[in-house]
Amino acid sequence: MNETTLQMGIVGGYLLLSLLVGLLAYRLTDRSAEDYYLASRTLGTVVLLFTTFATLLSAFTFFGGPNLAYGSGPEWILVMGLMDGVLFAVLWYVVGYKQWLLGREHGYVTLGEMLGDRFGSPVLRGLVAGISLFWLFPYVMLQQVGAGTALEALTGGELSYAAGAGLITVFMIAYVVLAGMRGIAWTDTLQGAFMLVMVWAAVLWVLAELGGMGAATAKLAESNPEFLSLGGGLYSPQWMLSQAIGIAFGVAMFPQVNQRFFVAGSKKVLKRTFSLWPVLVVLLFVPAFMLGAWARGLPIDVPENGNVLSILLAEYAPAWFAALVVAGAMAAMMSSSDSMLLSGSSYFTRDLYRPFRNPDASDRREDVLGRIGVAVFAVAAFVASLYSPRTLVDIGSTAFSGFAQLALPVIVALYWSRVTRAGMFAGIVGSQVFYLSSVFLTSVPDTYAGWTAAIVGMLLGLVLTVSVSAVTSPAPAEETNLYFDLQAD
Repeated sequence: MNETTLQMGIVGGYLLLSLLVGLLAYRLTDRSAEDYYLASRTLGTVVLLFTTFATLLSAFTFFGGPNLAYGSGPEWILVMGLMDGVLFAVLWYVVGYKQWLLGREHGYVTLGEMLGDRFGSPVLRGLVAGISLFWLFPYVMLQQVGAGTALEALTGGELSYAAGAGLITVFMIAYVVLAGMRGIAWTDTLQGAFMLVMVWAAVLWVLAELGGMGAATAKLAESNPEFLSLGGGLYSPQWMLSQAIGIAFGVAMFPQVNQRFFVAGSKKVLKRTFSLWPVLVVLLFVPAFMLGAWARGLPIDVPENGNVLSILLAEYAPAWFAALVVAGAMAAMMSSSDSMLLSGSSYFTRDLYRPFRNPDASDRREDVLGRIGVAVFAVAAFVASLYSPRTLVDIGSTAFSGFAQLALPVIVALYWSRVTRAGMFAGIVGSQVFYLSSVFLTSVPDTYAGWTAAIVGMLLGLVLTVSVSAVTSPAPAEETNLYFDLQAD
């Protein structure tokens, strides 16, 4: 058996195992939209923790992060491993607990549904869904780009980029259409544990080949001594804080993460989950990003937009072990993609199809339409991935920051009853227009005194939401006390 056959057998075996879990979940899933999208709001601590963990950790974690550490130094650990581990845990409580209470009380499935009900506006509901789907698309595409480049590097080009991306797309569609939230959550628990084991195994294996941590660090000090000092180059304080804030607040608005605020079985489950979150984040990000940094001191050739982790393992580990680690990366990609496709489908059916096309659609019809939507969205993202730039960090940070523009208007609405429909529209539309201009128009700066346009856009959204609300009155259909007449646990 040649190396390529062995490697693809290992990766394929993992994908088939995931598909079997999806088949089992399909047999146990009710044919209702709520069970398909939210597993009937019954997840416990371990499953909720690992499904959120595995959902968030994507191709960006396994390839974008190590690539950035390889190119600019390991301080990226402070952004993702420490700052966002803590920031997102705080947001999980600030946003997540309130959303969980509202979802339990009113049966909400999506963020747009929750906002549209409060402000009496199907248009606001559709706007939030449309913005979310717009930013979700490039992040689904990122997983396919990551899969294609990883499998191409692992097999030395015997499996093309397009074939690798196509393979992961086919399995994503089959799995999500069958599994729903219940199957995804079960598999995410397995995938999260598998990711942790494989990234630490990769660190230990590579360090053993290099003669230990001291030897690896010495090689790095010899080639890039600036990597061993804090700050400098890319890592200015403003840039690091901009990235940390943008990513943490963006994650809180990611549909696949935000929807998990609705699925906890109890308040105790929520509290335990966000308390354990920073521990899991540090356990994964520190070894993954240090591998990228240590690789800089080694005589390996990483082409532009190549994946340093795949190349490092191909050089210093046997084929079967490298395939296992790439299977771990596939776990990260699939656990993100399956949840993105599921949540994207729910945003389409609940917030666009129902209010604007068929308000009286049956639960069964919505369930079927949601499964079809998964396939359409995945295929469209795959086609786009064949023509996109393969820079994972750029694609990922663009999507994170786009979602972050929603965060402050939503948080203000959750905790200030004086927010009006006009204020929400002003805050959401104003910040999105500003950020999109900074991304697509060269005439609009993308940094301001070292701070990224994403942070400036978030502040603009906050100012617009508060100021416009202060000078406008609630519309007749608004329910100003909807978020406050709740029975807390």
